[in-house]
Amino acid sequence: MNTANSHEAEEIEELLQGFSRDRKTISPKYFYDEQGSLLFEQICDLPEYYLTRTEIGIMREHIGDMVRAIGPRVNVIEFGSGAGLKTRLLLNNLEDPISYIPVDISLDHLQDTASAMRADFPDLEILPVAADFTRPFPLPRPARPAERNLVYFPGSTIGNFESDQAVELLRVMHTEAGSDGALLIGIDLRKDIQLIENAYNDSAGITAKFNLNMLQHLNSRYGADFDLQAFAHSAVYDEATGRIEMRLVSQKAQKFSLGNRSFSLSEGEEILTEYCHKFSVSGFKKLAATAGFHHKKSWFDSRQWFCILLFDRAI
Repeated sequence: MNTANSHEAEEIEELLQGFSRDRKTISPKYFYDEQGSLLFEQICDLPEYYLTRTEIGIMREHIGDMVRAIGPRVNVIEFGSGAGLKTRLLLNNLEDPISYIPVDISLDHLQDTASAMRADFPDLEILPVAADFTRPFPLPRPARPAERNLVYFPGSTIGNFESDQAVELLRVMHTEAGSDGALLIGIDLRKDIQLIENAYNDSAGITAKFNLNMLQHLNSRYGADFDLQAFAHSAVYDEATGRIEMRLVSQKAQKFSLGNRSFSLSEGEEILTEYCHKFSVSGFKKLAATAGFHHKKSWFDSRQWFCILLFDRAI
């Protein structure tokens, strides 16, 4: 079995394990085929989705202080190849950045990102890596030596993971940062519940399309047979756990299959597709410290809705 087939077999096994649980689950990484990535870019522009514009506002206001704290001649390793305004703000203001290394599971989106970034940053070495960034991966070697690596993880994407999973991902970042490396990460903070819920239930229905597209991705890539018309989007904030839960709700009793396995769903049964945890700054610092990071600096918006934190590798 070649590497590509072996990787796909591992992904199918992961999906089958999720469907075999009492509460069926799909990892949020399966949102991001090419269509899913495009839909998420649309979500970021929605009026209800405050996260992106708030984080961009923090960067615009504090970018000078950020790049001074980061230092010159860094390799920027972005977990998830957004290549949007936040990444461009960072690269445009860093002192003599050595390379930009986007890491993404979606090869098509990764290639598009790399092409766009090469056009906009012709003097910067762009080294895309197709990988599942929740596991350690080999880093490419830039032509010029860097002072250190900067792992970049904007958008509060760390909130998609439960605490133990988040620590494991932070440990992967710790490894990829290397000796004297750093982490620049955005986190969404706890706030008014209605404001949070509206961000995941937009009036245009784009988040619903994004959620349902996950099933289309599984159909086209892995040969599943989901009936997209038989599911509805749901996103509810759980105050006890401090997180949004994104779900696909079965609209009828039905069956679906993947590989050689068949599964049943009752009417109203849910498939969990994503957690979006909201943090306190003190709680996140403790989480990062568990993975070996030492907090260096934080930046906020005026309403304290969002925070960008810089960590050094402690060990």
